[in-house]
Amino acid sequence: MLQATPLCSKLSVSADSYKRTPVNEYDSEKPKILVVDDHPSSRMTAVALLSVEGYEVLEAEDGQAALNCVNEADPDLILLDVMMPGMDGYEVCRRLKQEDHTRLIPIVFVTALNDRRARLHGIEVGGDDFLSKPFDQLELSARVKSLIRQKRLNEDLDHASKVLFSIARTIERRDPNTGDHCERLVLRGKSFGEYLRLSRTEVRDLMWGGYLHDIGKVGIPDAVLLKTGKLSLEEWDVMRQHVLIGEQICQPLRTMQGVIPIIRHHHERWDGSGYPDGLSGDAIPFLAQIFQLIDIYDALSHERPYKVAFTPKESLEIMFQETAKGWRNPELMQKFAEFIHQQIMTA
Repeated sequence: MLQATPLCSKLSVSADSYKRTPVNEYDSEKPKILVVDDHPSSRMTAVALLSVEGYEVLEAEDGQAALNCVNEADPDLILLDVMMPGMDGYEVCRRLKQEDHTRLIPIVFVTALNDRRARLHGIEVGGDDFLSKPFDQLELSARVKSLIRQKRLNEDLDHASKVLFSIARTIERRDPNTGDHCERLVLRGKSFGEYLRLSRTEVRDLMWGGYLHDIGKVGIPDAVLLKTGKLSLEEWDVMRQHVLIGEQICQPLRTMQGVIPIIRHHHERWDGSGYPDGLSGDAIPFLAQIFQLIDIYDALSHERPYKVAFTPKESLEIMFQETAKGWRNPELMQKFAEFIHQQIMTA
């Protein structure tokens, strides 16, 4: 009988059984499936069915062992029992979906429970699918193949996003005057987003905006982008195109849909005098309003070739003056000032 260790155990699958199966359609590596169940007989059933399909099968007997196994082996899919002593399947799923390096792993809840409440709870914590005991081999095979295929597609999207971040960092290095501007925006975006009690997704979009807000500058000629003197009207028109170029770059990626409003609208003004669309008031996307304050404060409080670095107090005073002109959201500006004061007090 197969036995699970407290950490993670692996079932070896013969080469012959692997060749008889269609798993090779994914790539040259066998997809890894982690089976988590505190009942050895239930684990053995799932392992037997999956081994026939040619998967590399891992086992864990409880929630903590499952988390350890995921960190050690990086499985492609998890079959997760709901009812386990100690840490139940819901808590395991919630923890994995909160971490960037494990959030893309599909999780299939396996349970004898067939009630609506249990399934709703599973969806709330991030579960991707459900299977009921006893297993139907055809259903198990179909669901596993579909979810692994979806994981590979999601990973491709995730890799594309990382390419964009690399491009954004390269663009920042084109301009030696901005220093670590993007990194600072990412950190302050996270802090201010959490201060405002935004959702986890909104905080993530603010952070991504820190890297990607100026990615469209890849399409701006160096003669304009790196000019130290005042831009002509024609050059200024060229520079303004960077928000539209950035939007076009990120538009094809589904994962970037929450960041695109930041990219396009972080130069709008509360009174409608900004660009590219002249939006005013609450017509300006809220995350773009938030990001704009973070961006402006960072520019004011750090040295540039054309200006000295202002103190936090001086930077906020300038921003309040601009708010009085109608450029900023007054209520949001007040919250931002309170946030900066809190940061100063706790530094």
